[in-house]
Amino acid sequence: MEIVCLDLEGVLVPEIWISFAELTGIEELRATTRDVPDYDQLMRFRLGVLEQHKLGLPDIQRVIAGMRPLEGAAEFLQGLRQRYQVVILSDTFYEFAMPLMAQLNLPTLFCHRLEVDDSGRITNYKLRLRDHKTKAVQAFRQLNFRTIAAGDSYNDIGMLGEADAGILFSPPQNVIDEFPQFPVARTYKELQAAIDAAGR
Repeated sequence: MEIVCLDLEGVLVPEIWISFAELTGIEELRATTRDVPDYDQLMRFRLGVLEQHKLGLPDIQRVIAGMRPLEGAAEFLQGLRQRYQVVILSDTFYEFAMPLMAQLNLPTLFCHRLEVDDSGRITNYKLRLRDHKTKAVQAFRQLNFRTIAAGDSYNDIGMLGEADAGILFSPPQNVIDEFPQFPVARTYKELQAAIDAAGR
């Protein structure tokens, strides 16, 4: 039995921080794990920018409420779940992701949590586990599941390398250049074909 492990942002839904940056005009918040390999460094930077602009969780959730999955993502995921067990492994937060998960028919999601004070200010974040995507794939393999993983960013490389088959989906050129060992799919049709080929 195969388990397919998918990243969330950039694979099934738009990048939440980029959408928030576009709405607020705060260019610094456009940085994502496609640009910054160190997730802790990225999150500390983001929290500092939010503090500087006096923005909190309700402000971000208002943006998320108007977001939709990427075109074709829901249909792709529905078809995938009919043939494989699917787990979403993401470095987002439950406080961000759940409205989008509802639009995707609530697939299994492993991600992190935010610490928020009574005013809605994000005071900290709690990682489920450092490099949890890689460790989740390791655990699935220890349970004798064949694993196929797909993602688009630096923080996906560990799980792609640990999986029996790793696929880059619509990654930026810098990630392709640094990790040429992974095949690249740019559409859901190509990703489905790559997953099926790896599952055979």
